[in-house]
Amino acid sequence: MVLVSWHEDLRTSLLSPVSILALVIFLTVCYSIYIYKKRRDLANIPPGPKPWPIVGNFGGFLIPSFVWKRFGSRQESNVPDKSPQVRLMEQAKLYGNLYSIFVGSQLVVVLNGYEVVRDALSNRAEVFSDRPDIPAITIMTKRKGIVFAPYGPVWRKQRKFCHTTLRTFGLGKLSLEPCILEGLAVVKTELLQLSEGSGGSSVDLAPLISNAVSNVICSLSLGQRFHHQDHEFCTLLDLMARGLEISVNSPAVLINIFPPLYYLPCGVFRELRQVEGDITVFLKRIIASHRSTLDPDNPRDLIDMYLVEMLAQQAAGEKDSSFSEDYLFYIIGDLFIAGTDTTTNSVLWILLYMVIYPDVQEKVQAEIDEVVGRDRVPSLTDKGRLPFTEATVMEVQRMTVVVPLAIPHMASETTEFRGYTIPKGTVIVPNLWSVHRDPTVWDNPDKFNPARFLDDEGKLLRKECFIPFGIGRRVCMGEQLAKMELFLMFTSLMQAFKFRLPDGVPPPPMHGRFGLTLAPCPYTVCVSPRS
Repeated sequence: MVLVSWHEDLRTSLLSPVSILALVIFLTVCYSIYIYKKRRDLANIPPGPKPWPIVGNFGGFLIPSFVWKRFGSRQESNVPDKSPQVRLMEQAKLYGNLYSIFVGSQLVVVLNGYEVVRDALSNRAEVFSDRPDIPAITIMTKRKGIVFAPYGPVWRKQRKFCHTTLRTFGLGKLSLEPCILEGLAVVKTELLQLSEGSGGSSVDLAPLISNAVSNVICSLSLGQRFHHQDHEFCTLLDLMARGLEISVNSPAVLINIFPPLYYLPCGVFRELRQVEGDITVFLKRIIASHRSTLDPDNPRDLIDMYLVEMLAQQAAGEKDSSFSEDYLFYIIGDLFIAGTDTTTNSVLWILLYMVIYPDVQEKVQAEIDEVVGRDRVPSLTDKGRLPFTEATVMEVQRMTVVVPLAIPHMASETTEFRGYTIPKGTVIVPNLWSVHRDPTVWDNPDKFNPARFLDDEGKLLRKECFIPFGIGRRVCMGEQLAKMELFLMFTSLMQAFKFRLPDGVPPPPMHGRFGLTLAPCPYTVCVSPRS
């Protein structure tokens, strides 16, 4: 009875007018302090559009295309054709090349144009090289690896080790050329068989190109290659591409506003978890196989080298070492995704531009015939003598920018930048698309023109505002590998085949499919051997 009476007294006191008034006053004071601090911290941020309640600007011009497709009106049917990078560039006309938007309550500062991007990522690299804690990414990467890990001593040590190890196995060196050409030989054999047996029908190049590109990464990091018809491997490549697409351009992007959505047992949320799980099983099985067959004196690939380093640090008693099998898993995942998806899409974009601009394709082939001939495959040693061919590759990269918004950066401390205050924790989005479409540095930036990368004598003209691999300390680690693959694949395929669109079939929309990378819309081509 005493206990019941005590509970009743407590409940009565808590529900009394005085208690309720005190609670209201307390919450009001807390909210006022929060708003005051928020306004004080955001008092001098770059200008930008007014955010919507709760969702910020996510409800305005950043609404993903999946929302417009489902809820948009007939008059708004063209909105999805404008990918986020295009909309962000258009906003710069209103607010300047440095402006603010909000995703929920998260401040995001968008950088447009070469001067602003370079100033932030190169001149202020110590402040703007960190990575934000984006829920959808953090859930899957645990902020480990190379691409999404936060900037600091651990990241620098891991990146340096990976870069040095990949160079040991040929990254950026002529010794890697046979590995790339081996995969190309498979592609050319398959295309020859398809062209002879298709009766003039068109083919989808994506699976063959993806396999060839991914096998280069497999050789460097896993020490093995996979057959292009290997079901499990093909499934893995499809999973990676699908995971990138749905994590950015589907309702799954709402995880970044309300993280518990990731665990919903339905729709794309369930699919995203399934993709993550299947990739995890595949990669961890490979790591376990390497561990069981490891010969420290004869490392076969990056995984072996990493395991050797890990064991060496354990033997030395380094308790705080960041080298672990768990961290290795995320590094391999980064290499697979970053090294496969980006280069594959770049090659597919290049071939798409060649079928849309057959005159450029013919000019490239004529240059290859003159310099290389038909009796041998092109080599990296030919690169300097094929300026128009290389200029064509660069122009497609400029037009498409396969990672148009780079990977988001973050301000690691509050800083003054170009007259504005950038608070610590602000997400920084470098719009590389805007750099490559900036009319102040490119003549007719929306026009496809490989000659813009050539001087009056026809020699290759390199421009500092051409940054398809990013800029600053977070520049793509695989830049040299990607350049090698793009050149060898493009020249070899142009030398051996002629590509064209199927008769009566219009080209696909050129705005592409926006994900973490910008992929071309699906297309097929007719392939015929060059006589």
